[in-house]
Amino acid sequence: MSVAAATAPQALIGFGQVRHHRLRPVANAFAYPTYFLMLPLRSLSAAASSTQKEGWRINQRGLLSFHETDHGDGRTPAQGGAIAWLDALLHSEGIFDATGEAWLHCYPRVLGYTFKPVSFWYCHRAPEDQGGALRAIVVEVNNTFGERHCYLLDAPRMGVEQRARKVFHVSPFCQVQGYYRFRFMRTTHQGQDKTVARIDYCDAPSMQATESPPPPHAASDVLLQTSVSGTLEPITRNSLRRALWRYPAMTLGVVVHIHLQALRLWRSGVPFFSKPQPPASLVSR
Repeated sequence: MSVAAATAPQALIGFGQVRHHRLRPVANAFAYPTYFLMLPLRSLSAAASSTQKEGWRINQRGLLSFHETDHGDGRTPAQGGAIAWLDALLHSEGIFDATGEAWLHCYPRVLGYTFKPVSFWYCHRAPEDQGGALRAIVVEVNNTFGERHCYLLDAPRMGVEQRARKVFHVSPFCQVQGYYRFRFMRTTHQGQDKTVARIDYCDAPSMQATESPPPPHAASDVLLQTSVSGTLEPITRNSLRRALWRYPAMTLGVVVHIHLQALRLWRSGVPFFSKPQPPASLVSR
């Protein structure tokens, strides 16, 4: 069943795992448990801009909360919030038919703190337009320098590889060159709703030399393989209690993991690259 076909979409929480595997020049792999939100943000924004639901808060302080100002250009609910920003972004890129549900896969604020290395906006058509099919995906990336960039994937399909040129600095151990390979899946099996977002980074410098799509990748081009996966369930007091008890400092832990792995790479002698200027445009396609 299509995600957009649901008549009353529920806010969901996913319990799963983050995986990261660097292949060269020094192999480094790790995985750690995590949880994340999957929010039907258009429906939530239409219902209320500031409220408490089942023990979690929207645009309010709380043990676990979601704030629209953490995304996009930081628009407040009074300014239309994150949905207004998303629609403006899509319209600026000539996409006017993503008027259905916008599912946001992101980390929450925990104890008032958050860091969101990457968030995914799944933008659907209206239900009467091709049954609410997926129309676009916006990959919203933040680095530890307080900078943000969005990769817009036009007309994506679940389970089918999408590509985007890398233009934004994320890690000092990777140059800004090459391209990303994205693959997204959301399935239901034996009553369980599962999601996977996979991003492989291919650093072949030749991919910068042409605007035409890069050729099929060679295995040696792949530098990093990353993914976040989980099983989704409705956000309830019980699921929130489980998240907070199991991972009481989850979002702080994300930053700790990033810096610990950076230290490990540095001690292993992996080349270090200075941060370049961010791209002039917030969005690349």
